[in-house]
Amino acid sequence: MTERTARRSPRRLIAAAALTTGVLTGIAACAPGPSNGSSADSTKSAGPVSTDPANAGKVTLTEWDQNTDPGTNASSEELNKAFMKKYPNVTIKRVSRSFSDLKTTLKLALSSSNPPDVVQANQGYPDMGAFVKARLLQPVDSYAKAYGWDTAFPSQLLDLNRFTSDGKTWKTGNLYGVSQTGEIVGIYYNKAKLKSLGLSAPTTLAAFETALAKAKSSGVQPISYGDADKSPGIHLFGVVQAATAGKEGVRKLVFNEGGAKWTDPGSLKAATTLRSWADKGYLGSGFNGESKDQAVAAFAAGKSLFLVDGTWQAAVLEPKMKTGVGFTALSPAAGQPPLTQGGEGLAWAVTSKSKHPDVAAAYINFLVDNNGMKASADHGNLPALPPADYKPAPGTLDAGILDQWKAVSEKDGLLPYLDYTTPTFYDTLTAAVQELTAGQLSPKAFGDQLQSDYSSFQRSR
Repeated sequence: MTERTARRSPRRLIAAAALTTGVLTGIAACAPGPSNGSSADSTKSAGPVSTDPANAGKVTLTEWDQNTDPGTNASSEELNKAFMKKYPNVTIKRVSRSFSDLKTTLKLALSSSNPPDVVQANQGYPDMGAFVKARLLQPVDSYAKAYGWDTAFPSQLLDLNRFTSDGKTWKTGNLYGVSQTGEIVGIYYNKAKLKSLGLSAPTTLAAFETALAKAKSSGVQPISYGDADKSPGIHLFGVVQAATAGKEGVRKLVFNEGGAKWTDPGSLKAATTLRSWADKGYLGSGFNGESKDQAVAAFAAGKSLFLVDGTWQAAVLEPKMKTGVGFTALSPAAGQPPLTQGGEGLAWAVTSKSKHPDVAAAYINFLVDNNGMKASADHGNLPALPPADYKPAPGTLDAGILDQWKAVSEKDGLLPYLDYTTPTFYDTLTAAVQELTAGQLSPKAFGDQLQSDYSSFQRSR
């Protein structure tokens, strides 16, 4: 979820399935780009696709994204200008909304008589699956072959953007997009405050809880947290659940495999832990009425020890905190590899009603080829396919994030975003987390509420 950016905010780039070191090495050598061949889109009349927008005549291409954070916004603006400079016959009309706003407005826009051509679609059943079912997106398999996306991106990443044509089965079937950024959710920490408390960066959930208690008893606000935007609650709960339920437990829940339940002990323990943090004041006060941006700003201003958020916030924090901020991902226990939510940013997809699908696909390729990945990295984002020369300066936040990214992805520790689970799970989970942390819902009732949504979806399949 590139905050997922919330993606997914603003969620939300590498994925929930097991990943190999190939994600970080080797693949940069086969970055996407035009090939000499072409193929047909499975939903269009058989025929070649054009990979040269210069031949398209005068085109206005409308794109919708959720790149409202400084780093993603800067790279989007730079790449859009560069694309229009390269193809002066193309004008890009950009509409950028927060992750939450995008979720509430995108389907309406896609269903309109004048829909955008290119959109960022959140993976999983709530958005991409629903859009595919409503035939609002078109498969991009032919473009994946023409531009080499099918070989440049690891299959685990591509599978997150696949659905059967009826939108009922995820991770198989047609490809509906590719992503530009990578992301994980972790713990940002204030180095000076941590040192003043005599603590080192926590690497386990137990160590994190020890640090929270020490901060609170020392008069330091433990966590900056604002959940008015709803999506931060998914990330906070997910970080805890990764440690309490384990990777197999989380994957079975999100991917609807193995008869797992949201009332299982691991998820119940996560809910109990999160409720206790709220009760102890670790999350501050009034957090359900505070925005994520306010929470990030408070942390950047030195008003707390920790911030639980995704790597998309690096571009916000580094300019303000310089080398005074670090980033870590948690392990269930000492000696075990870290586990955390992560995956790819929202997929760039071509809408079914686009009048210029070939230009739309060429634009997407411009974003995800080696130059696009480099531009993303230059603005403090974590690229989905890190260029071979992507080497952040030692001691910087970017370097720390890359180290954690490797530690998580190379040890198969990336877990799916929880809102992927069912078509309605984003709304169910975000509301339940707010009620849980506000003391309006017990941990057991929290699990029951999630399981009810989950069971309804399973019966409908």
